[in-house]
Amino acid sequence: MPEAPPTAAANRGFSRRRLVQAGTVTAATAAVTATAGVSPASAAVTYTPVRYTATPVPTAATRHIANRFSYGYTPTLGAQIVRAGGPDKWFEAQLNPAAIADTSVDGFDTWWFSINADAPTLWRRDQNKIEGGWQAMANYARWSLVRRMYSNRHVLEVMTEFWENHLHVPAIGSPWMTHRSAYGKMIRSHALGRFDEMLFEAITHPAMGIYLDNAKSTAKAPNENLGRELLELHTLGVGNYTESDVKNSARIITGWAVDMFNTWDAYYNEDWHVTGRVTVGSFTDANTSPDGRDVSRRYLSYLAHHPDTARRIARKLAIRFVSDTPSQALVDHLARVYLDNDTAIKPVLRALVATAEFQGSAGQKVRTSTEDIIATYRALGVKVAKPTSAKAAANAMLYQTTDLGLAPFAWARPDGQPDHNEAWSSASRLLASFRIHYVMSGGWYPTQDARYRKPVSWLPARTIRFDQLVDHLSRTLLGQNSSAALLKACCQATGVSPREKVTATHAIARYKMPRLLSTILDTPAFMTR
Repeated sequence: MPEAPPTAAANRGFSRRRLVQAGTVTAATAAVTATAGVSPASAAVTYTPVRYTATPVPTAATRHIANRFSYGYTPTLGAQIVRAGGPDKWFEAQLNPAAIADTSVDGFDTWWFSINADAPTLWRRDQNKIEGGWQAMANYARWSLVRRMYSNRHVLEVMTEFWENHLHVPAIGSPWMTHRSAYGKMIRSHALGRFDEMLFEAITHPAMGIYLDNAKSTAKAPNENLGRELLELHTLGVGNYTESDVKNSARIITGWAVDMFNTWDAYYNEDWHVTGRVTVGSFTDANTSPDGRDVSRRYLSYLAHHPDTARRIARKLAIRFVSDTPSQALVDHLARVYLDNDTAIKPVLRALVATAEFQGSAGQKVRTSTEDIIATYRALGVKVAKPTSAKAAANAMLYQTTDLGLAPFAWARPDGQPDHNEAWSSASRLLASFRIHYVMSGGWYPTQDARYRKPVSWLPARTIRFDQLVDHLSRTLLGQNSSAALLKACCQATGVSPREKVTATHAIARYKMPRLLSTILDTPAFMTR
């Protein structure tokens, strides 16, 4: 009989402490397994790693680009990067996602009805108690998770998440649920395009308009919510605008309406547009026409091309893909590339990955709850099928991300979820990750509409020494050679000595494989990217 998974530690709140550091996880894993009754290996044993060369190990550059611009290294992805001609050529090909075959992902649209349903249909289903609005948005989050897990267009998916967080509309709450799926698909269509075009589509989209109250902002009662967040969060940043700018910003974008609680159609209402001269920063317009769509477009283009916006986006990209403390030189460099290329995103990404600062930043970012869950599914090779019940794996994935701290798009404020390490490095997060890694390594949850690898399939040969097996698994799950610290942790977690022979009838293959796999997944090499 397989062992039962350990009792879960409560995962509530973050202590803001940096726990995911070198050595912490492996030591904690050994302590956890020891308390579960595992006898540690003898202290006299020498833990010298042995290379299992039959399993390829990627270059450091390959592993780094895979962990930063996909949702986790796998041997399959490593082989794709090699076939592409190396990390640089793979990355360049990824910038043209339309040329990358991705037909399996298209089928996910049929897994949840609400993904393609229009706004009136979603509203009727909610009112008739067929499917609540919260369920429709939860399904959008699930759809996004499985896309991130299986898509071959890795950079597109990563950048879609980045921009959905920058131009954040939560997938919780109501009534913008009627347009939330369409909003996410719009962001995806612009994720590798130009920011000025994406900004216009996002700010005038009914989902954003409903969420930040612009859909009911009128000439008689302009609502400043979106006008302010547009300046503070989406473009210039705090300290780079005045209260007068906020008022005029709100006036400029009046008129973008939604027929809420009826047809849910988005339309432009000239009667609601505030006319009269407006000034925001150095942008000035007579604004005499009741049709304010043109002034809205010119205003949003002005903001997208503003140097403060360039620096804000450059810093967010650097924090996301380099480190929590990128150099000012890097930020300035990326901002210049952004402005020199008319807000195009691809040149900025090319410039970012070409820098020594990016190339030397491996392991400096802690994985978020979403990244951890997807990377675990990918590393363990779990196959997820179309859900047939609420307990199906494709549905349960969402609850797993919540267990680690936050589901996709569940951040309630308009500033988007935090992207700094301390937000994802609490003791409760660490223990919750330990549990999920262990439970999934055992194939214990979720089990419905999911297929896990059999324990014996992890053995690369009929007979293999344990130290060689650890190296094989390290190369397979982490994309790197095993270390003395990892070998020691694996020996302590399983009670197996380094030179012990492992076969299909060994305890490792029969019931200890979950301990071994989760020990590797609990390391800093997996918990960071």
